Amino acid sequence: MTAAVRRIVIVGGGTAGWMAAALIAKVIGPDAAVELVESEEIGIVGVGEATIPPIQHVNAVLGIDEGEFLRETRATIKLAIRFDDWGAIGESYYHSFGAAGRNVAFCPFHHYWHRARGLAGTADYWDYDLNTLCAREGRFAPIRGDDPTWSLPYAYHFDSALYGRYLRRYSEARGVTRTEGMVRTVERDGGTGDVTALVLADGRRIAGDLFIDCSGARGLLIQRELNVGYEDWGHWLPCDRAMAVPSERFEESALYTRSIAHPVGWQWRIPLQHRNGNGLVYSSRHCSDEQAAAILLNNLDGAALGEPRIIPFRTGRARRQWSHNVVAVGLSSGFLEPLESTSIYLIQSAIVRLLHLFPQAGGAAAPLRAEYNRQSQVEYETVRDFIILHYHATRRDDSAFWRDLRAMTVPDRLAAKIDLFRASGVLTQDALDIFMEPSWVQVLMGQGIVPAAHHRLADGPTDAELAAQLADLAALKREPLPHMPTHDAFLAAQGCRRG
Repeated sequence: MTAAVRRIVIVGGGTAGWMAAALIAKVIGPDAAVELVESEEIGIVGVGEATIPPIQHVNAVLGIDEGEFLRETRATIKLAIRFDDWGAIGESYYHSFGAAGRNVAFCPFHHYWHRARGLAGTADYWDYDLNTLCAREGRFAPIRGDDPTWSLPYAYHFDSALYGRYLRRYSEARGVTRTEGMVRTVERDGGTGDVTALVLADGRRIAGDLFIDCSGARGLLIQRELNVGYEDWGHWLPCDRAMAVPSERFEESALYTRSIAHPVGWQWRIPLQHRNGNGLVYSSRHCSDEQAAAILLNNLDGAALGEPRIIPFRTGRARRQWSHNVVAVGLSSGFLEPLESTSIYLIQSAIVRLLHLFPQAGGAAAPLRAEYNRQSQVEYETVRDFIILHYHATRRDDSAFWRDLRAMTVPDRLAAKIDLFRASGVLTQDALDIFMEPSWVQVLMGQGIVPAAHHRLADGPTDAELAAQLADLAALKREPLPHMPTHDAFLAAQGCRRG
């Protein structure tokens, strides 16, 4: 691929396809024609979707107004995930987007908190985290300013089908062409092996220079045509099915996703303006579909609004996510269960990575492909390890599912990270890991891994000084709360409607 990329063809719509179309149309603009091929015959799994804060970067690049976005996608604000029954039955903790306390040079806050645990008046670790405080009390307003003490990073819950339609309207208004049709065959260059065109069922020929495979788990181009292979991670992440069903909305909209552990997997609860999204992620080796349906339907907070739908999946990644002139984005590139709401982020990251490494006229594409694939692999693996941590760091032994996960051998990088933290409270930041130190601390400690020691710098203050500092910090963290509206009041001010 040495000629200029003038024609970009996206195979498949949904969130992946239309996010790719929107970003490429916005960033590259009229320098390349963008055509998206999709078929109404292929249904879209429209569930409640949870995201992480980088989604705001996409909206900022696209110039999307937040109020309009909230209204059009029936979205709510997300500050955290609440994990119930993961470390042990009856225990809960938050993984928030914020950071507890306030760090000092070379010594993160959790070391000071660890030292102060035995002092009178020391609060729960999460009482020093503004995101968690707001999530517990149901209050939210964006906080502007540079003071990290009051940093309140947030993301969204939204209806994924509505989100895809919203991005489609955005893209078509900026020149993206949508073609309805099923791909029948794929044409390739006999010398390079590059894809040259798609031939649709009605005989139309869609030619392109660069093809983006957003065809979902089918992997129409990256797997069926180019056969890049698939790296299966089922031995670490044995859940292989999800069952989804919407239910009536809560009276008050929560500011967090709930993740509730069950003997065979875990259940999500995602609050939207008009309904709740619910699902059970489970292992078919430990649970039948009938048993899964009973668990899910018996653990809804409101009446079901439909019949549960089964979504099979295979955890892992395509061995090459850019091969020849085809880039896989979304489910065609791999799948990691939605425990930490990374699905849309991985779509976003793949597109942004492609824009950074976009092939240039006259340049060699091979080094760009190699770097793209290297970064993609590392990013997938670090997210994978973070998800494995939740399953492995448990004290549950009430079912074969949890006993198997407790006993499994985890990836070396994750094992080393756990051992280092357990011994010293120290964490190292891996390259391309989207989860920063506060996230790892919350999950590790939330599931019962408390360090055996703290950093020596935390021994600087006297007991009285440290207790006073923590008390002041806890009060400071709570200071914005009385001035914030409730979550639903904030949404109403944006013109959002309930129900």
